[in-house]
Amino acid sequence: MGFSALSPLGGKAIQGGKQICNRTTRGWLSLLAPILAITLALFTKEVITSLMVGILSGTFLYALGTGLNPLAGTVETAFAVMVDKADLYIIIFCCLLGSLVSVASLAGGSGAYGRWATSKIRSKRAALLSTSLLGILIFIDDYFNCLTVGTVMKPVTDKYRVSRAKLAYIIDSTAAPVCIIAPVSSWAAAVGSNLRSTGRFDSDFSAFLAAIPFNLYAILSLVMVGTMCLKDLDFGPMAEREAMARAGELGAVESPEEAGASASGRGTVADMLLPVGALIIFSVAGMLYNGGYWGADPAYRHSIGAAFGNCTAASALTWGCFGALAVSAALFLPRRLMTFQDFMRGVTDGIKTMVPACTILLLAWTISGVCRDLLQTAEFVKNAFGGSIPGELLPALIFVTAAFLSFSTGTAWGTFGILIPIVVPIAEAVAPALLVVSLSATLAGSVFGDHCSPISDTTILSSTGAGCPHMDHVSTQMPYAVLVASCCIAGYLVAGFTNANVWLTLGTGLFLLLAAIAFLHRRASGLKTGRGRTG
Repeated sequence: MGFSALSPLGGKAIQGGKQICNRTTRGWLSLLAPILAITLALFTKEVITSLMVGILSGTFLYALGTGLNPLAGTVETAFAVMVDKADLYIIIFCCLLGSLVSVASLAGGSGAYGRWATSKIRSKRAALLSTSLLGILIFIDDYFNCLTVGTVMKPVTDKYRVSRAKLAYIIDSTAAPVCIIAPVSSWAAAVGSNLRSTGRFDSDFSAFLAAIPFNLYAILSLVMVGTMCLKDLDFGPMAEREAMARAGELGAVESPEEAGASASGRGTVADMLLPVGALIIFSVAGMLYNGGYWGADPAYRHSIGAAFGNCTAASALTWGCFGALAVSAALFLPRRLMTFQDFMRGVTDGIKTMVPACTILLLAWTISGVCRDLLQTAEFVKNAFGGSIPGELLPALIFVTAAFLSFSTGTAWGTFGILIPIVVPIAEAVAPALLVVSLSATLAGSVFGDHCSPISDTTILSSTGAGCPHMDHVSTQMPYAVLVASCCIAGYLVAGFTNANVWLTLGTGLFLLLAAIAFLHRRASGLKTGRGRTG
């Protein structure tokens, strides 16, 4: 994407016909934009304004450093980065998916599916486990996972009074954590491309597979989700949301079609499942198509794994959603479940419901570009952590560094894209035996930071898919994610001191996690009982 005013990827600005290049970091000031945005979001619970303030503060610093007019340069740079970083395929996909959900609801498919599912899923535990299982099964792409799982499972979890915050947590914890350890996924493709760029591995795919057992955050996150669902264990703000849900307050954000639109009484389960099934089939077919499965390139042709590794998930998901919407029209209109006017009204209403999520996504991409490409935040952090690093501490330090970068910029892909080329030579120089563990720590830390960050796209899409207020999702998920991350740090310390013993590394993390969950749940239950006695 090109533009005349600014090219953030090159760090160049045009002023008075002269091209100014500035690739130096702003020192500690490079942290101002992400810290300001995240702090405001956490305290004000207002994400859009917080992101805008963070973006403008970052572009103001950039404008001062490049000699641009402080006022005009700040605004011009902000919009230039926004245009450059916007992924229109994802925006269109979100809008089309909102439309698909809307028309399926108007046709009565969502209601029929909810009635059917609640007749088959007979307990809250079964509803939670079914949600987790569906999240694990949709491992191809995290965006696809976040929105599809929420759409399908909301009627079931609502029936059993599961808070929308807990639904959002399950969705978020079975999206990126699953994709980052799935050999066939858009995340595996992104990691593989970064590993390939280092030139240090005979097979980037083999290197990715070797890193999976040491990806502690992904593995322990899935263990935690399974434990919470099996035992219905909660603590912290999540326990409060679950108590409110048992009293009937789910904490849901109602969309127009849920709040007031009249649904057809003749809809069937197939009217929900067939569009969702079409979405999955068309999306997978789209990934194989643009990944070259049916193309002439022998590197990808007739190899499903290679085609998935080469695909562009965003465009394939958009094609799949459009195809599913076409299938919905073919299902609903001939049977007169709705008129054509009602169908199009459902399409536009669905788009309206996705406007807040799309706005946050656009601003999140923009602040990520400002931090990464203009202020060189990652470069500053890399230099700050440079110097002599004890080999035994290397995996744990890499995990913390990756987590900080990912949390600050809201992007896991951008974080491991920056760090992998840096981590590989450092690990080879400091502790060659810990190279694979160091790569795993990079990926795990990137996912953890992305998981917690209120400006992360997957965090935003998880709250959107669950119909949960965004900052409710962030605040209730944070203690769970931090607990898992703390166990990961302990595991990576063990890996460093045992020369990458996988069983001791995993065993340490698992033992600490399960012990901590039991302690915190017992403590939360005791506090609740104590309040009940004194009240």
